[in-house]
Amino acid sequence: MSEAATALPPVAEIFNPHSSEYMNDPVSQCLALAERGPIVWYEPWQAWIVTRMEDIMACWKTEPLSSDFYDWEFAPERPSEDKWSNFERAMIGHSLLADHGHHRLVRKVVSPAFSRNVVDKIQEKIKPDVEKLFDELGSPETFDYIEDIAQHIPFISITRMVGIPEKYWPEIRKVILTFTETWNPTISDEQREAARQDCNKAIDIILKVIAERRAQPEQDDFLSTLLKIEEENENFKEWDIVTLVLALIGAGADTTLVAQQWSVYSLLKHKDQVAAALESPDAFSNAFSEINRWGVASKMGFARYAPNDMEFMGEQLRKGVMVLMMPHLKDYNPAYYDSPETFDVKREFNPDAMFGYGPRFCIGAALAKRQLYLTMCELFTRFPDVELAEEPERDADDHNAIVFKRLMLRTNA
Repeated sequence: MSEAATALPPVAEIFNPHSSEYMNDPVSQCLALAERGPIVWYEPWQAWIVTRMEDIMACWKTEPLSSDFYDWEFAPERPSEDKWSNFERAMIGHSLLADHGHHRLVRKVVSPAFSRNVVDKIQEKIKPDVEKLFDELGSPETFDYIEDIAQHIPFISITRMVGIPEKYWPEIRKVILTFTETWNPTISDEQREAARQDCNKAIDIILKVIAERRAQPEQDDFLSTLLKIEEENENFKEWDIVTLVLALIGAGADTTLVAQQWSVYSLLKHKDQVAAALESPDAFSNAFSEINRWGVASKMGFARYAPNDMEFMGEQLRKGVMVLMMPHLKDYNPAYYDSPETFDVKREFNPDAMFGYGPRFCIGAALAKRQLYLTMCELFTRFPDVELAEEPERDADDHNAIVFKRLMLRTNA
């Protein structure tokens, strides 16, 4: 080992995404970690971190690692099938996360459910609920965007998109937003078990809705589309529908709340670019990639697990060890972006891998960006002179992202 290598401080001293320093300035730590090399051992998480975008994209494309949470060396024991609850039936028996081949099959057969035409129709369903939120808000001098608007959007989007009847809303609202914690490797066993029980309750409701929809299938929503696909594809079953709905919930719940906060914050910090960002859905799609890059809200990244003892990127991995893909480490690296400190909603992203790449590209990306576009348009149409009432304080309690405790806006209405 060279003198330069031995003189380097431990990685944990230069990178700690749970520290107040990272929360207030993640860029310097991300750049310092990336400089350590393409794959870095991170002792606090007992995990390898892949730091370079080209390697992350290659891993997403070829899938040499497992996406199955139960393959993690510190995961609870995989239960036998006779002890499965609905959660295990969805996440083991029909997992879109774990089974690479089945995941690709499902992506192929359900792609019509995510067409531009479907996205347009879902926007029509969500728009009245978003308008109602702002109607109920009125024209206050100041308001907390997170409490009054943002926290309601994920639930509205998911339920309207999937087609969950309003009679189930009070029941499912309590459990739908904890789903992503069921596979989070950084939380306690107690938290994960509570989330698992919530997931079981949500699955019970989804199964009820599927049964009702079979009796009245001709409805213009995502679930009706999936039922038609089920009729036409013998390898696509009811539990695939359940798992796909859960995946949409997982992708669209807490991540949507984070995206709402950073979209408002970034655009208010650069009000001269609001008009360009909201010019059209396609313009906002690109603008959101810049919002995501400029904000650097991520703490952890995407978890994968070594399916056996193996060599990976020149390192010997033991079976079950976690490997984290961290594409956000590149976001302020001048090797990837010209003038990375500059916010530019017209910046070109080629490729744009914010929502994944290859077979692991997020199938609901267009839906996620469309509901963000809809909400941003409503905010700036209602309050064209809106501004930050204060610099928001970061919330250290979020396990996965840099978020705000509140986001106070002054309407100047």
